Amino acid sequence: MSSLAKNLSLKEINALKKKLNWGDVPTIYHLTSSSLTELDGILTHGFHNAFTNILDRSKWNLPALCGYRDTKGSIQVKIKPKLILHHVYNDMGYELHCYPFVNGEQINSPLINASTSPFKVWLPETMRMLFRINNLVAFSIMTYQNGDEADEALVRYTYYRVEELIKILTESFELVEVKGYNIAEFYQEIIRRNGNILNNEVIQ
Repeated sequence: MSSLAKNLSLKEINALKKKLNWGDVPTIYHLTSSSLTELDGILTHGFHNAFTNILDRSKWNLPALCGYRDTKGSIQVKIKPKLILHHVYNDMGYELHCYPFVNGEQINSPLINASTSPFKVWLPETMRMLFRINNLVAFSIMTYQNGDEADEALVRYTYYRVEELIKILTESFELVEVKGYNIAEFYQEIIRRNGNILNNEVIQ
């Protein structure tokens, strides 16, 4: 990876890519960059998504968490809900999955009004995948093989952005485990395997 500063903004990286390519941005770059634009707005766009839904305390099962409303009407809990996170890489790209951890077990089935669930309703079909970054696997391989400074900066930006979102989750949840390679580790695995990662157990 190059020595570009980790705090380079997405806008600056995109401008660098256009400069390096004389304004012609490849589709493989555009797909990943567009996903990151959406990810940057995940908390501010004003519409519901899986990430903001699990942070919505009105949807938590307060009796299971010893929850209450304080004098300002805000929901507080004495017990943080427990989650397991999983970094997932597949033919769609990268996904961050989450699972409730209930009674010592990872839950991947629906829970509705279950007394021990941290959520009033848990529907894995709509709640498990917190977000996706399209095309990240193919883009990361391309970056390793013949990427330029902007490509490397975009991979780095992706890593830091995802880690920032995971940090937000730690403020509200107890993360029992984070499974799988994070994005930096995944890129290192691509390097270690000389780009031959598509038929590896890392890809689901």
